[in-house]
Amino acid sequence: MKKMHYLALPLSAMILVVGLSVIAMQTDTAVAAGTQVRVTPLSAEEKADLLYMREEEKLARDVYLAMSSLWKTPIFANIAQSEQTHMDSIATLLARYGLPDPVAGMAAGQFATEKFQTLYAELVAKGSQSLIDALAVGATIEEIDIIDLWECLAATTHTDISRVYGNLEAASENHLRSFVGQLASRGVTYQPQYLTPEQYQKIINP
Repeated sequence: MKKMHYLALPLSAMILVVGLSVIAMQTDTAVAAGTQVRVTPLSAEEKADLLYMREEEKLARDVYLAMSSLWKTPIFANIAQSEQTHMDSIATLLARYGLPDPVAGMAAGQFATEKFQTLYAELVAKGSQSLIDALAVGATIEEIDIIDLWECLAATTHTDISRVYGNLEAASENHLRSFVGQLASRGVTYQPQYLTPEQYQKIINP
């Protein structure tokens, strides 16, 4: 947009321009703060994906917190902190688009849907068997996260949502490499459970 020179305008026009400028500044500030201002409506699929990913990121965080408490291995606490950041990023989008937070007020290990509640119990039970199992659980969670994020990215037309999903995907790939590296350092070769061998190798050896 071309800049407007206030001095070349009559007083009434100057007042109008200044007023519009203030409104624009307020709009930009509101958008930056994550409030609902002039946002393009989401499709039903985009809404469902945001709600789903909010809960999936909580699943990852909560499982890693449980594994950290059990095994006292730094990788779990470190990645749990990263997953909290992921949750916060999704929460910002939920607020921006006026969607309810499905896990608001829920403690660690509590979920809004039966699927995630059951999956949490299964993953914690498996990860509690040994440290190796716990690291493998972490790698499996990141595999699932990556695949789900790919699907979410393909379904959205919103730049802000795509940016968040892309950042989360990159982080999940780093997490997967970290868990696989921890297993390798203990003489264990991780076998992908959900990614194809080609997809897996591309992530592990970028």
